[in-house]
Amino acid sequence: MISIPHKSKQFLVFLIKLLIVSGAFYFIYYQFEHNTNLDWSQFQGILLKKTTSSSLLFLLSLSILNRLLEIIKWQNLVFSFQKISIGEASKQVLSSLTAGIFTPNGVGEYAGKAVYFSKEKTKKIVFLNLICNGIQMIVTVFFGTIGLFILGYNMWALSIIGISVFFILFAILTKKIKIKGYSTQKLFEKINKIPKQIHQKNIVYGLMRYLVFSHQYYFLFLTFNVDLSYPILMATIAVVYFFASSLPSFQFLDFAVKGSIAVYFFQKLGVNNWIVLYISTLMWFLNVVLPVIIGSYFVFKFKPKWN
Repeated sequence: MISIPHKSKQFLVFLIKLLIVSGAFYFIYYQFEHNTNLDWSQFQGILLKKTTSSSLLFLLSLSILNRLLEIIKWQNLVFSFQKISIGEASKQVLSSLTAGIFTPNGVGEYAGKAVYFSKEKTKKIVFLNLICNGIQMIVTVFFGTIGLFILGYNMWALSIIGISVFFILFAILTKKIKIKGYSTQKLFEKINKIPKQIHQKNIVYGLMRYLVFSHQYYFLFLTFNVDLSYPILMATIAVVYFFASSLPSFQFLDFAVKGSIAVYFFQKLGVNNWIVLYISTLMWFLNVVLPVIIGSYFVFKFKPKWN
């Protein structure tokens, strides 16, 4: 095996860090510069007109709480085999978010977290990340289905329930069938090895996180004087998040995907398209752009454990 000199390794790691951070900032800049659907000067004017310093601080605090819950959720899962501090969990979550911003559905997040652990723990970290994202998806599907019923899209909701039941039954009936040594039974066994208390906390944190960012969306609509009842507004938000989470996408395109889906559903309720686009963009800035900027710092601070 060819041995790479230590200095060469250091340069290679620095180059990778530079590419990750540069790529993240380029994709963010590209969206701000080339998004023809928004007039940024108008956006800034409306934002200053519609918001106060206290309301912006409140919305920012919800973004911090949203990301903090994700950090605690990850710390809780890692506790299944190793204790880590909130600070260490923050580094892993935020730097992996930066690494995953230009990969489909945040795939880069898996590698971003794995590099903080030894190679023999890579599979475990990938599995825990699946559990972490999986519970968030289950919560999103649950509320999205309820939202479809509230809005009267009963056939869509029943179809989702039918598909979910089909996959659950399929997984149970074929649990002993192995594909390249893997089976759903083996997956269930790995899930059951994680203490129930950790699973319970994971569900609670996932639910709390969903309620935080969905209500952040809700308060933004109130700020822009959207006159819809609480159940209808929250149901529409739930449906938008469900469909946006179901589609393959990139983090840097998050606001574009959610924005286009939100426009489709909210325009049926008489909400102006520009309001929906501005709110979706602000949500993207608060919950993706700001954490990525902080995560970039942790990417540059990262020091690999040489084997």
